[in-house]
Amino acid sequence: MSVIRVTDPADPRLADYTSLRDVNLRRHLEAEYGLFMAEGEKVIRRAVSAGFEPRSFLLTERRAEALDDVVAGGTAPLYVVGEDTARRLVGFDLHRGALAAFHRRPLPGLDDVLAKARTVVVLEDLVDHTNVGAIFRSAAGLGVDAAVLAPRCADPLYRRSVKVSMGAVFTLPYTRLDDWHGGLDTLREAGFHLMALTPGEGSLPLRDAMSALGPSDRVGLLLGTEGDGLSSRWLERATARVHIPMADRDVDSLNVTAAAAIACYELVRAPR
Repeated sequence: MSVIRVTDPADPRLADYTSLRDVNLRRHLEAEYGLFMAEGEKVIRRAVSAGFEPRSFLLTERRAEALDDVVAGGTAPLYVVGEDTARRLVGFDLHRGALAAFHRRPLPGLDDVLAKARTVVVLEDLVDHTNVGAIFRSAAGLGVDAAVLAPRCADPLYRRSVKVSMGAVFTLPYTRLDDWHGGLDTLREAGFHLMALTPGEGSLPLRDAMSALGPSDRVGLLLGTEGDGLSSRWLERATARVHIPMADRDVDSLNVTAAAAIACYELVRAPR
């Protein structure tokens, strides 16, 4: 184990950890070097357990020994910094005291992700990393088999998504569609019934729609972007439009993360 104490936040060896709140900078840097960040001891351990290869670890002095068992025997360096150095480097107070940079892996093909899946969530252009991470956590925790993302959907391996998902992005199989316009046809051809979650007129209660299916039927739950919901194109390509019934209290729908959690439960648990 190589332990390196660093006092200068401009040290080039710490370049992976620069300005973690600068989304545009991080997108460029992480794409260029094929890396992602994990924050917090638990999430770092889950990334390692999922088989991702670490590039390096960054711990503050008070957490300097927190990952000794993870780092031991590996070749990735462990950088230890003071609280002030960490704050100046990453751009915020590193309360959890632990970061790690990992190498990304190529995304699997759509056919590979769908091959063993009976239930999938399909995200169209969700751009909020927090929402994507929360949906991955619900889907993984409730037993959904996989996730499929539209081309413009936020990156599940962005630091915020990883953190909010508590590492679920490492264990739930996922990939991206190459073609937004015709991508849903591929799922339909694979035998998936596509349930578009929308409060719009003409939608059925999700539980009713699910109960009409057979036990071996494959189901894809379509979730739309924050605010506007699903596009007209995706609504047209859905097998059915469904909603979560609401109490009559001037609330017509839930935010996308709450709706996704309830819908994932129905998707997996509802009798059919």
